Amino acid sequence: MQTYRGSCHCGAVRIEFDGEVQGAEVCNCSICARTGYLHWYTAPEHFRLVRGEDALSDYRFGTRVAHNLFCNTCGVSPFRRARSDPDKIDVNLRCVEGIDLDALRIERFDGANWEEAMQESRGRGVSTQRGPSPGAARLAPVAAVRPAHSPKPGIRRGRSDSGM
Repeated sequence: MQTYRGSCHCGAVRIEFDGEVQGAEVCNCSICARTGYLHWYTAPEHFRLVRGEDALSDYRFGTRVAHNLFCNTCGVSPFRRARSDPDKIDVNLRCVEGIDLDALRIERFDGANWEEAMQESRGRGVSTQRGPSPGAARLAPVAAVRPAHSPKPGIRRGRSDSGM
């Protein structure tokens, strides 16, 4: 397994994860279409928040299941917890160093029609490590993405003005 490193634009939030990135996913839901996220999913035990827990805000909307984490300073989101895979870390490959994005096989996810797309994706395995997680209806504890030495009990919650 290879170790990858990434960050937000200003470097306040730094991440590392282990895996073999061969594909990614593009989603057309309201937030992904606006942020340009390029998704790759990994288990929490393969992900490390190296720096910046105190620099993160959490934007939640709609079902309030997804944790859309972004840097308070530059606004960039290097990772999040997605509604579709709440027990995994959703890494934004656009924030990762040394990946040839043009060489990746890109899967399309119809997040604008989320329920139907999830039913379809459960029937096929995709290279981004997406897949149904038995019994995963809510998010894993925030501590799963916190550094072990962090005294902070949780990630700050951002305010959502969206009615979504």
